[in-house]
Order: sequence, then structure tokens, then C-alpha cells
Amino acid sequence: MNKRRETYNVDVGGIIIGSSNPVRIQSMTNTLTENSVDTAEQIKALYDSGSELVRVTVNNEDSAKSIINIKDLLIKSNYTLPIIGDFHYNAHILLSKYSETAVILDKYRLNPGNVGSASKYDDNFSKIIEIAIKNDKPIRIGGNWGSLSKEYLEKTIVDGEKTDNYEDIIKKGLIDSVLNSAVHAEKLGLPANKIILSCKVSSVSQLVDVYQDIASKCKYPLHLGLTEAGMGDEAMVSSVSALSILLNQGIGDTIRVSLTPDKMGVRTKEVEVCKNILSSLGLKQYKPKVVSCPGCGRTSSNYFIDLTRDINNHINNSMIEWKSKYIGVENINIAVMGCIVNGPGESKHANIGISLPGTNESPSAPVFIDGKKFTTLKGETIKDDFIALIEQYISTNYEKAN
Repeated sequence: MNKRRETYNVDVGGIIIGSSNPVRIQSMTNTLTENSVDTAEQIKALYDSGSELVRVTVNNEDSAKSIINIKDLLIKSNYTLPIIGDFHYNAHILLSKYSETAVILDKYRLNPGNVGSASKYDDNFSKIIEIAIKNDKPIRIGGNWGSLSKEYLEKTIVDGEKTDNYEDIIKKGLIDSVLNSAVHAEKLGLPANKIILSCKVSSVSQLVDVYQDIASKCKYPLHLGLTEAGMGDEAMVSSVSALSILLNQGIGDTIRVSLTPDKMGVRTKEVEVCKNILSSLGLKQYKPKVVSCPGCGRTSSNYFIDLTRDINNHINNSMIEWKSKYIGVENINIAVMGCIVNGPGESKHANIGISLPGTNESPSAPVFIDGKKFTTLKGETIKDDFIALIEQYISTNYEKAN
């Protein structure tokens, strides 16, 4: 993995975003913001699943007024995470009219393509930046290739080389609009460490190209996300592919996986995918890693599959208790392997691992702890005995929390 790209550090409601801090997970509600109770409940669910920042739509007066009640409901439930206001078209109006909302929100997200037409852009943008400065708030200037302003697109086409294709023109216009808006914000008095950028497209290869380009041109923290990724496995694969490439190159300071949910209100899947991306890249562990082989003709018995599933279920069901009792327990590596081919070797690489017998192999399961054979399990209680050894390893090797 490449060294993390150096950036400014931006304080968003007490969560510091930038290269000297962990990559942060962000999510967004899909409730009607004016429904304060539903929105607060979804924010809590997203936070409980691992989201560190949550963005909410602020698109009209009712939603702007509701931010006050939403924040109050969260505080009463002991939730103090940063809330980001997502504005399009009328941020200058809503932030001016609802000054308490402007104070309560921890960051304002603006799309330079939706701030106003060419004749109104400067005035509208200036009003928003003045409010951000007054309230000491950071902003995210988030461009999207689906809403690049007509004026900016036309200018990019005129200024572009004759050899540029339309796709390259769109990417250049997107990057220029975001960077120029950031420079404009600084000229208006907003410090550089109050600015985060994003340039979202819906193609994996184009997203990688855009972020590699903009990363080389500035020191602002970057929010990564594939816009309109879609639904289901295909959407997850696309987002994982794009974000993993960039994060492995040291690019990206916050991430979001934008999945169309299976049903309204269920949003936590996108957070789980983000956690898995960061865990797979070794950037942050959220729960113990279980290494298991895919199985083959040597593991035709369902016992191997059942044990792997049961170990994963035990970890998922135990994590809240473990994390409350033991410091760093999420970093443990566990191996559940299915036969003699790779089983002992992989088990030795884990903190604790078991190598189950394959088809026609001796019905015994050696257990390895920190690279050394510890014992051999046999009989009908292999699963329970191995789980007991995991519990024993954790209680022995991880410092107890206060």
C-alpha cells in the first residue's frame, strides 16, 4: 500500500478528517428530514453500525427547521456524532433564514453545479461561505458529473483541445469546477483546513482517473464515493473496486458506498461494506478476521462449512461484549481451514487457527496458537472446544478495559 497522500486536517464536529487521521466512514439518510423522529432513528442506526458522520438532506424550509429537533433527539439519546447538511440550489437562502440550523450543522455540503446560474453563482456562493466563516464550519465542495453546470461545461468545451473526447471534457470540467470553487472560498476568507472536496462519477475507471488527477493538484482532504452505484452485488463490487484502488494508492480521507437499499429505511448495508473495505486493506479492523478456505473436493463434508459459519456467528454475537471487556480484541486473526493441504500453514499464520480433517483424512483437528501447535481436537465437541479456546485466548492475551 502506498503512503497516504498528505492533506490538511479538517475538524468536522470533533471528528478530524485528513491524512494524519484514520479514513472515516460517512453515510446518508434517506428519510424525509422533516420527519425528525424517523431521521434521528436512522442516524442512530447508521452510527451504531459504524458510520462516523451522517449527511441529511436539507432541501426546504421544513427540513431546515427539523435539524434543530433532530439534533435534540440525538443528544437526548447520548448520540453526539457530526451531522452534515446536504444542500442544493437554495443553501444561501436556508442557511441565512435558519441561523440556528446553520450553527447546529457540523458541515455544509455544496454542489458547485447547483449553487446558482452564472449570473447568481458568485453572490450565492459568497453568502454560503460568509455563513460558514461566521459559524466556524467546514464545507465539502462536492461535484457530480450529473450536475455539472451548463456554463462550466460550455467553457470547458471551448477551452478544451480538439483531441479531447466528451468523457475527458466532462472529467476536466468536474475537477476544475471543484478546485476553482475551493480557491474562491479561500479568497473569501475560508481557511484551507475548512475545505473537503469530492468529484463523483458512476464509472469505476473514470472515478479512479478523476481522483488521481485531483489528488495531484491540491492538499484538501478527499471524500470518495461512486455516485449512483446501483443495487445489490453489482453495486457493491463496483464501489469496492473503485474505493480499494484509490485507498491502496493513499488517496481518500472519507468514504461512502452509495447503495440503493432493498427497501426504504434500511441503510446500514452501505456502512458494512465500507467497514469491510477498510478491514480488507488493513486500514482499520472492526472485528476479528476469520480466514477460511473456499472448500473443494477434499472438504465435501458440511462440517467445515458449518463450523466456519458458526465461528463467524459467534464472533458477530460476541463483539459488543468483547470490545467492552478487552482492548484491541478486534485485531485478532482466526483461521478455520478445511484440510491438510493449506490448513496447518494458514492456521500457523493466525493468532489461533484450526485445521479440520478433509474427506478420508484422520478425524482429528490440530489447533495452532501464535504459530505453534497447541492441541488436537477430536470427537463431537470440536466446535464447542474450539470456541472455548478462542474465548480463552482473548481473555489471556488482551488487556482488560477499565
